[in-house]
Amino acid sequence: MTRETPEKTAVASTDTTRRSVLGLVAGVAAFGGATVARAADGVDHSQMDHGNMDHGQMDHSKMDHATWGKNGPGHSMEPKNAKLVDAAFDCQKAGQACIEHCIDLMASGDASLKDCMRSVEVMLPTIAALAKHAAFDSKRLKAVATLCRDICQDCEGECKKHEEKHALCKACRESCTACIKECNAVIGG
Repeated sequence: MTRETPEKTAVASTDTTRRSVLGLVAGVAAFGGATVARAADGVDHSQMDHGNMDHGQMDHSKMDHATWGKNGPGHSMEPKNAKLVDAAFDCQKAGQACIEHCIDLMASGDASLKDCMRSVEVMLPTIAALAKHAAFDSKRLKAVATLCRDICQDCEGECKKHEEKHALCKACRESCTACIKECNAVIGG
């Protein structure tokens, strides 16, 4: 009689989960392929709800978008919250660089940026959530932007203490300032 160990059970569970995910991905890919085929077949796209379509899977080279601009029939070429998404990604990039700098300093025995590192670590996942909510124009975007603005203000204040000595802290602070501005634009404040 073979006895299942917790390790074998975990591996079997992981394999089952992987198979489930791969099956789901294959199904989505097949559906996406069908969507592309229908989109390129000469259908009048002006009557379609483009806001809910996955445009990344479509072959736009066969479509006449020449007369469609920002205000085209339900088809905006620029996402609604593009500036906020860009600000969030810039903040995330600067924050990652700041964290790396803090880690290097701490490895050399300098713990002067530990509070800066903490504030950036708190800011990063919040910024990632903001980018996602902004990209999808989530109904909770204002709430997430309000939280993110407050967390970016904390990070901005901590980075400001070190910006004269550390260029990466200054870059992180500047990106937080820009993100705060874009959050306020969405919040209305």
